[in-house]
Parts: sequence; structure tokens; C-alpha cells
Amino acid sequence: MTRPDLDPLDRKILKELQEDAGQSLDDIARKVGSSKTPVWNRIRKMKDQGVIGRQTVLLDPEALGLEACFFVLVRTAEHDPDWQERFLASVRSRPECLEAHRLAGDIDYILKVRVTNARAYDAFYQALIRDVKIHNVTALLSMEEIKSTTILAV
Repeated sequence: MTRPDLDPLDRKILKELQEDAGQSLDDIARKVGSSKTPVWNRIRKMKDQGVIGRQTVLLDPEALGLEACFFVLVRTAEHDPDWQERFLASVRSRPECLEAHRLAGDIDYILKVRVTNARAYDAFYQALIRDVKIHNVTALLSMEEIKSTTILAV
């Protein structure tokens, strides 16, 4: 896939959309120093190119009672496709798991899990190990979220 050429105006538009995708085209155009139609055309073009994906709403997990954030380090002794397929299906089916990454190094996967408390994390853990055999799991409780953003530097 070729990387699209983004000019400074495209980058300003992306910055505005990342700050607040719900703002009007008029507001975005005013902030980036353009008019509404060219901004709309550029947004549509960046959507077509895959630069802009789906638009969603960010929720405050603590306001919803999801006060515990765990980073779960997973080591496995199995690397066959069947195990991986079952593991990925299990992780993808659990709404508590916000992110999952396959890693290079001693740890095979890291999961970001958001739950109400330690008991809810244990339920997540028990369900995961029922689905797949895991060699070692380490759960790290985040004591404080220092930075969290979805904004990419463009």
C-alpha cells in the first residue's frame, strides 16, 4: 500500500478531526484557514485512501465504573496456528480487552484490560485460560494513567 502524500492543509485537517471529529465542517474550515467544500473534499479523499478510518466516541472508563486497568503479559509455549487462532478468538470476543499486541522478545502478547476491579479481572483471566493453554500470565495493575491519547502526530 502506498503512503498518501499529505500536504500541510491535510495535516491541519487531521489534527482538528483528532481533537474533535464532531465539530462542523465550517468550524474545521475556519480553524485551518480554508473553506468548507475543499475541506470536505480532502476529508473524503483521506477516507478513500484509508488515512481516516471509522469515527467513534471516546468514553470515560472511570465514569462508567471501569476503574481498574491491567496490562497482562502472556507467555505461551505453543506457537502453532490452531493455538493462535483460539487465543485470538478468545481475546477478540472479550469486551474487557481493549488492546492486544503480539510482541518480539520474551513476552509473546500484551493485553490492555479495563474492568471494575480485581475480581472482574480474575473472571477475565479464568475465562481466558479456559479457552487456551497459557504458559505464564503476569498481570500488572496500572496505579495511575499518566498519558492516554488517540491523537497521532501527523
